[in-house]
Amino acid sequence: MALPINIEDLLRKQKIEGIRIEFKAGWNPDSIYHSICAFANDFDNIGGGYILVGVEEENGIAKRPVKGLPTNEIDGILKDMVGFNNKINPYYMPRTSVEKVDGQNILVIWAPSGVNRPYDVWESVVSKNNPKTEWYIRSGSSSIVAKGEVLDELREMANRTPFDDRGNPDISVDDISPMLVLDYLKKVDSKLVTDFHKVPIEDILDKMDLFTGPTERRMLKNVAAMMFCENPAKFFPYTQVEIVLFPNGLEQDPSNMIEIPKISGPVPYMIKATLDYLKTNLIKERIIKPKDKAESEKFFNYPYQAFEEAVVNALYHRDYQEREPVEIRIEPQGVAILSYAGPDRSISMEAIQKAKLLKARRYRNRRLGDFLKELDLSEGRATGIPTIQDELRKNGSLPARIETDDARSYFLIEIPCREGFKSTIEPIEKESELKSKLKSKHKDELKGELKTLRIILDLMIENPEITTMALVEKSGKSRSTVQKSIRILRNEYCIDRVGGKKYGRWIVLM
Repeated sequence: MALPINIEDLLRKQKIEGIRIEFKAGWNPDSIYHSICAFANDFDNIGGGYILVGVEEENGIAKRPVKGLPTNEIDGILKDMVGFNNKINPYYMPRTSVEKVDGQNILVIWAPSGVNRPYDVWESVVSKNNPKTEWYIRSGSSSIVAKGEVLDELREMANRTPFDDRGNPDISVDDISPMLVLDYLKKVDSKLVTDFHKVPIEDILDKMDLFTGPTERRMLKNVAAMMFCENPAKFFPYTQVEIVLFPNGLEQDPSNMIEIPKISGPVPYMIKATLDYLKTNLIKERIIKPKDKAESEKFFNYPYQAFEEAVVNALYHRDYQEREPVEIRIEPQGVAILSYAGPDRSISMEAIQKAKLLKARRYRNRRLGDFLKELDLSEGRATGIPTIQDELRKNGSLPARIETDDARSYFLIEIPCREGFKSTIEPIEKESELKSKLKSKHKDELKGELKTLRIILDLMIENPEITTMALVEKSGKSRSTVQKSIRILRNEYCIDRVGGKKYGRWIVLM
């Protein structure tokens, strides 16, 4: 069976957390099946794991070139595994793939989180009599026996399968877009692309572990629709992003609002479309050239990386059973991103109020997180909030604020606009100062125009969203004069514009 991800990403521990990858120099059935059991139990809800047999480990990293497995032993190992799988209770079958790496064959065992956990396994799968069984879980990068309260909690997890990993009888194969599946497999460089057009789409989805349930009642998992359905809102109502702008602030002028067309579709598309809108229409850069310094000072009203983390988190951790959209409210003082439901109860209220590191014991959508990580859209290591705060700090912005209620019914993050952003560029006081900043190639055009250019610049600084018609009205100049001034300023790299005509903004570069 081909892997749904690229083998090099596993060897380099990229896109998949290191604690979910285990290297084995050789075939050791007992130790390997303890790890298979632990990954299947998935005590921390991280999505199971991978065991690479034939790969030596050196300081936690795969030693290259890999050692490999003798070709004449691999068939015997795969036959033995058929019997060893019966020694896991309830029955569990990991996925296997023989991969060629560095000219050698290695065996990759993929053990996704099991739907019938908790699982136990014979302490020695190679023994034939008097089996002793144990429950195993992962502790860091090791597989250990679950005991005491940990075992009690593991048993209680039987009814806590994350929503995205549950089967949904309403989702049919016809609801899945083969093109979206193929596009994903190409992006993650999966070998499943090779046979994509040769086998039924059901076989591809099965190899991606997107089916669940017994043979007579196979169901697609919810995550299949989240990722590969063109209209997931058919199954999860209000799966969409709604953006609203309040130019003067919600409290100050609630009736003055602009609603952006809703963004809907597969989760990766919604993430990309939302970030594209924010990057194009909201983010602005200021460049200041201090008189006493050689280097220019550059900063943004919002660092893009902060939006990237916040938007991904909102759609990754969203409760897809809630009939509420992800809402983004844009005001002069900042951007608020609201999603439902709130943070897991394993995260303390104190940690939420500090807005630094939110480490959850359980993930609401662990499989969705796996897909997003493989697309480089999410780290999945509880680094989202620290990254947001770090990017804001480096930009000279105030820290973000997080809010929820006691019922954990919502999650609100407020990202502030950089303090004093509008006042960092002051109007040019004198025409002579403006003239010194402009190049000589437009000297003839500048005669008698400096005052107009200064007026246009001041209006743009005061209101970056100002339109050409508004510039004509407020400056008292003709349309042709304003357009000429804009052309001169753009040619001289004094200004630039981002976004379209409707939602675009002027950037003053002086």
